[in-house]
Amino acid sequence: MVNKSITVLGSTGSLGTQTLDVIAHTQGAKVAALAARRDIGTLEGQIKAFKPDIAAVEDEASALELKRRLGAARTEILSGREGVLAVSGYAGADLVVNCLVGAAGLEPTLAALDAGHDIALANKESLVTAGELVMAKARGKGLRILPVDGEHSAVFQCLCGNENNEVRRIILTASGGPFRGYGKERLEKVTAADALNHPVWNMGKRITIDSATLMNKGFEVIEAVWMFGIPLENVDVLVHPQGIVHSMVEFADSAVMAQLSAPDMRLPIQYAINYPKRLAGPAKKLDFAMLKELSFEAPDEDAFPCLRLAREAFRAGGTAPAVLNAVDEEAVRFFLEGRISFTNIPKLIENVLMAYTVKNVKSVDIVLEADRWAREYAARGLELLN
Repeated sequence: MVNKSITVLGSTGSLGTQTLDVIAHTQGAKVAALAARRDIGTLEGQIKAFKPDIAAVEDEASALELKRRLGAARTEILSGREGVLAVSGYAGADLVVNCLVGAAGLEPTLAALDAGHDIALANKESLVTAGELVMAKARGKGLRILPVDGEHSAVFQCLCGNENNEVRRIILTASGGPFRGYGKERLEKVTAADALNHPVWNMGKRITIDSATLMNKGFEVIEAVWMFGIPLENVDVLVHPQGIVHSMVEFADSAVMAQLSAPDMRLPIQYAINYPKRLAGPAKKLDFAMLKELSFEAPDEDAFPCLRLAREAFRAGGTAPAVLNAVDEEAVRFFLEGRISFTNIPKLIENVLMAYTVKNVKSVDIVLEADRWAREYAARGLELLN
């Protein structure tokens, strides 16, 4: 049993709905607050089921409609960006699970930390765009950032009990997405429908495309550097198409520890919510008798250059990763809208990064300005690709 009041940011998305499924199966856990962008149909059902104290809808017109639908319900409904930030810092929560997608999750992460909350972090962009700021704030307040990404949860679990042992390297695994084994010429012809057909995971559209380009794994490399305090050169990536080994840690004596489980995001969610305990939940059990093989291979960074671009952005430092994330969001949107080809995603990203003058990350405002610049330049750079 775990006695926690939990805020879920991005509650209507894939990870948010899975988080609420875990909470429903966790004795003693309750929902303190919810936040969503505009999906009030799903949010209305969640409010009726979990009865949070407050909820926020970023889209103000949708928030008004939700208030009308709920009538005299006891849940207070907030609206706009200010409402989401108020929910992020809501004092009635013990833990904030940030499932927001993209750079929009950064300010809520900082608001939750300012309010003194531990965070179960699924919003990798918080660390990609402003890892220095986020980790410094968490350390300064003595707060935990618990990983919800399957790969980082795996590393975190492997490190538990090994805090005094020297880590030689972290090995993040990648499924390889739907285009594993494709060369450049074949990738030129793939469609958005092809890219959204992930062989292992059921995720939102942006992260599914990022998985196909390997940019998601590039983001996870950056995230691992900040979260675990390990040099970039000590974070490796291996393609593991079965999605059973979620990541590994190699120690100084050459021993390697791995975390294995069925490909089900509810397991890292329930580990973060219940930490430091391991409690039963809805996650699928792993049936070893059904496993035919566990295979690994090096990623093809020639055909999938986004992994290289992520490392280069981190080495450039400062606001370069924030620009990387912003232009990737835009490039993925352009691809889904049929405005660029799959192989033009990394080309657009590289063009924007080359045009940018890196700034030091002294405040969140500098990060947000870099984000805005990248999106505007990406729109202009789109014309040069066509």
